[in-house]
Amino acid sequence: MDEKTINSIVDTVVDSIKPQTDMTLSAARRLSEKVREKAREMGVNAVVAISNKGANPVMVECMDDSFIASYDIAFGKAYTVVSLKMSTSKLKKLAEPGGSLYGIQFTNGGKIVIFGGGEPLYNKKGELIGGLGVSGGTEAQDTALAEYGKKVFESRSF
Repeated sequence: MDEKTINSIVDTVVDSIKPQTDMTLSAARRLSEKVREKAREMGVNAVVAISNKGANPVMVECMDDSFIASYDIAFGKAYTVVSLKMSTSKLKKLAEPGGSLYGIQFTNGGKIVIFGGGEPLYNKKGELIGGLGVSGGTEAQDTALAEYGKKVFESRSF
């Protein structure tokens, strides 16, 4: 067995004994790898950002030839989902004209992103421990990648 496999097994066992209370770099790396694999399958050059429960960055990875603008957008999505404890897809609906959160993107120093591609991440106890933001494709592609990442994270199949 290689070191990567051993570390993954150890992390899985530790998670089952004591659930994470905050996003770790190890978990963020494994999750980002899965999301980037899926992005490659979809033909998207994505930026994947993962924040901790304080909305601070744990890691941001840019696939080759990703858009420069996607860096800030992906991080903004990871920040937004932790700050508001909801996906950016859900927030989009609330931030539309006439919605209860219309104009929210102009608060918090402009860091709030109101389109799909961001998902909050919870531990096995249902506690918010971080956020995932993906940018680089269409909104539908970013949303699909973030939803995939959340599903992978929740199943701990990474």
